[in-house]
Amino acid sequence: MTLFLSYLINGISLGSVYAIIALGYTMVYGIAKMLNFAHGDVIMIGAYISFCATQYLGLPAIVSVAMAMAVCTVLGIVIEGLAYRPLRQAPSLAVLITAIGVSYLLQNVALLIWGSTPKNFTSVFSVGSISLFGGTLIITSETILTVLANIVIMIGLTAFTGKTKIGKAMRAVSEDKGAAELMGINVNATISITFAIGSALAAIAGVLLCSSYPTLQPTTGSMPGIKAFTAAVFGGIGSIPGAMIGGILLGVIEILGKAYVSTELGDAFVFAVLIVVLLVKPAGLLGKQVREKV
Repeated sequence: MTLFLSYLINGISLGSVYAIIALGYTMVYGIAKMLNFAHGDVIMIGAYISFCATQYLGLPAIVSVAMAMAVCTVLGIVIEGLAYRPLRQAPSLAVLITAIGVSYLLQNVALLIWGSTPKNFTSVFSVGSISLFGGTLIITSETILTVLANIVIMIGLTAFTGKTKIGKAMRAVSEDKGAAELMGINVNATISITFAIGSALAAIAGVLLCSSYPTLQPTTGSMPGIKAFTAAVFGGIGSIPGAMIGGILLGVIEILGKAYVSTELGDAFVFAVLIVVLLVKPAGLLGKQVREKV
């Protein structure tokens, strides 16, 4: 029983990272109606910035996280402005190819700057752990902070999109860009803010991910980014609570699959979930089925 609880907690922790990444995917898709496949590489950039701030500059952990968020926020705005904004009226395939191109660009820039040798990422959240059942079950500080960060971010984003003026503008752009523009909403600025928020979340996710799995290299964000996209689809892409639920469920499925079935097939379980969801409920667990009039 203790072993199962340990796997479950690890799954929730990993799923919380997926959920934070998925929130970036779901916000961009929900508002700009595009899939930013470079999002996973923004995660990697955020982790590298935090690593450099602590290892080379000797800055405190909280400052390194703030620096990572600031750099990734600017990076997200630049990516949107240079790569995606000119393609606002282009076919979705052109945007998708551009997103893949931006992803490879970020990976290769990271390769040139930091090299291909994996870095040993020191956790920035080591503040102790909780021991239960006589020491047979240990919950690390990274796990606690990851789950708490996921909950706080989800609640904060829900309140932000529902209560603030900018959040309401995002919802209006999501419903109808043309009508929102006629009502005086700056669509380009709203989409840029969405990318900025998503990229800041990616920085947090990168730090949390590497704090739990301390190997950092230019491809660090690729697989977690793809799995987080799967989580966003699973929960219902465009839904903030759906991204959280999808991420946590996917993390639990992955860890339990690796523990009880096969370590090599852990990733296969994740993508099998995506196939099943697309076949059974294409809109996801909390997604809305949109009917198009013809």
